[in-house]
Amino acid sequence: MADNQNINMMSFEAALQELEGIVSTLEKGDAPLEQSIELYERGAALKAHCEKKLKDAKEKVDKIMLSESGEARTEPASFD
Repeated sequence: MADNQNINMMSFEAALQELEGIVSTLEKGDAPLEQSIELYERGAALKAHCEKKLKDAKEKVDKIMLSESGEARTEPASFD
C-alpha cells in the first residue's frame, strides 16, 4: 500500500498528529462505514509507526555503563 510508504517517511510528531485526527473522526461517528474502515486501518499503521519510532528512540538513549572490571555494557534508559 502506497500509504504505508508515506507513513514510513513521517516524523513521530506528524504521525501522532494524524493519528489523533483519525481517532477524533472515528469517535464522532460521522464517517460512513467504508471510510471508517479505511481510517481505522490507517490509524493502526500510524500507531505501529509511532511505536517503532519510540522503540528506536529508547534504544538510542540506553545508557552505556562500565562494569567494575572496565567492560562496557548498556543499561536500559529509565524514564521514571
